[in-house]
Amino acid sequence: MKKIGILIALSGMLMASAAVAAEEFKIGVVNPNALVESSPQYEDVRKDLEAEFDRRNQDLISKQKQLKTLEDKLTTDRAVMSGDEVQRLEQDVRTHRRNLNRVRDEYREDLNLRRTEEFNKLLKQVSEVVHQVAEEEKFDIILSQGVVYASKRVDMTKKVLDRLIEQYKQSKKQ
Repeated sequence: MKKIGILIALSGMLMASAAVAAEEFKIGVVNPNALVESSPQYEDVRKDLEAEFDRRNQDLISKQKQLKTLEDKLTTDRAVMSGDEVQRLEQDVRTHRRNLNRVRDEYREDLNLRRTEEFNKLLKQVSEVVHQVAEEEKFDIILSQGVVYASKRVDMTKKVLDRLIEQYKQSKKQ
């Protein structure tokens, strides 16, 4: 009798696990980089960063022109200049070059830090929208990077991008 009870229990568990295995899972795929780069928020961030760093970029261009002028003067006037004048001008060229390199490196580093900061904020927003769409449409799993193939049926990138555009438009109205 005890054996029959165990067999009935085991067969019940097998049928339950088969039912769970037969249940369909809804899987979606998104391309987060494509979402970020296609979103209107990305274009705003790009323009804002451009405006934020424009003055420093113009300063960098000005310093490059100054260095070029000094180098040209050294090249063209070297023959008619005294040894002391050549040495002073060469020192000026080296000083300007070091200063330009330092300013250029600082500019690039600051721009890269800000770009990364803004990109991460945008990725966070994309992630939130992916979660919203996944919950609303009852997805079980959402995959992103590392997907080798995904059919159009499971690709949620367009839906999420549409939602990002919608949020962007709403934020501009406020």
